[in-house]
Amino acid sequence: MKYPKFLKKNDTIGICAPSAGVGRKLESFDRSLDILKKQGYQIKETASVRVNDVRSADAKTRAEELASLFLDDSVKFVYTAAGGDFLFETLPYIPWQTLAKHPKWICGASDPTSILYTYTTKYDVATMYGTNAGSYDMQKLHTSLKNNLQMLQGNLPVLHSFNKISSTPRFSEEEPVFDLPSKWISSKKEIHVKGRCIGGCIDVLSNLVGTKYDATKAFLKRYEKDGFIWYFDNFALSAENFYLALLQMQYAGWFKNVKAVILGRVLFPSGDTGLTYEEALMRVFKDIPYIHEADIGHTLPTLSLINGALLDLQYQNKKATLTFTLKK
Repeated sequence: MKYPKFLKKNDTIGICAPSAGVGRKLESFDRSLDILKKQGYQIKETASVRVNDVRSADAKTRAEELASLFLDDSVKFVYTAAGGDFLFETLPYIPWQTLAKHPKWICGASDPTSILYTYTTKYDVATMYGTNAGSYDMQKLHTSLKNNLQMLQGNLPVLHSFNKISSTPRFSEEEPVFDLPSKWISSKKEIHVKGRCIGGCIDVLSNLVGTKYDATKAFLKRYEKDGFIWYFDNFALSAENFYLALLQMQYAGWFKNVKAVILGRVLFPSGDTGLTYEEALMRVFKDIPYIHEADIGHTLPTLSLINGALLDLQYQNKKATLTFTLKK
């Protein structure tokens, strides 16, 4: 596993928009960039970032803009501007070998999953999941984002589940208020496992199964001695569709040597048959420890996770700690 160089003061962060542009939220986006600039970083945006559309550009252009940041020696770290819906159509145009020959950290959340997951599982380059470049727009920076900024520099704090979560809708213009108790729920009273961390937004991951970008089984084979801790960010899959997506992955051989599974809070939960998200986990993973309602994904706060790194997961009394080690 390759771990690219972390950020240093005065380094340049390259921002591209392989999914949606941020044109409709420019004020919020600029507030977020101001936070990064105050950390001492320079910012370089590709041409399509500020487009106001669900596609920042055509698929080929978006892929070329992504690649341009990897080819630019002045750019030390790559950030996706935002999530969206149509990043999947860019995958055939991405010059993956170019990205592999010029390894850099790429960080994103939601729709960028298909880039992060492929880059890690097929090309053995670690990636960061949890934030986009526009995620720092809070007036008062939450601990989750302070931890994230430390991780961008290579300072890997021990991550803890939070005491409070926000009832403010994720895409609200209002400042989030952390006013509800956070309780990670598990199939076991206590969990202590280690394994390679891998996952992302399951709404996106399910589209990768069986495609030429699906290198999961080879990845599992390379790191089988470590075992795996899977995490899932569920944006809007119903309990039934979540269950079927897990079954699809299981049938495709994705879940060999699983040590534990973590499911974040679902932003838009739904169901038609009475099946719950916990029952879906239980049906697929049976005796494998699983956690749900975790501080991961589209609800706030959310932890930043490192795909490809070794994760030490400890859980007790509805609380958890996560410690990453950059094991090659």
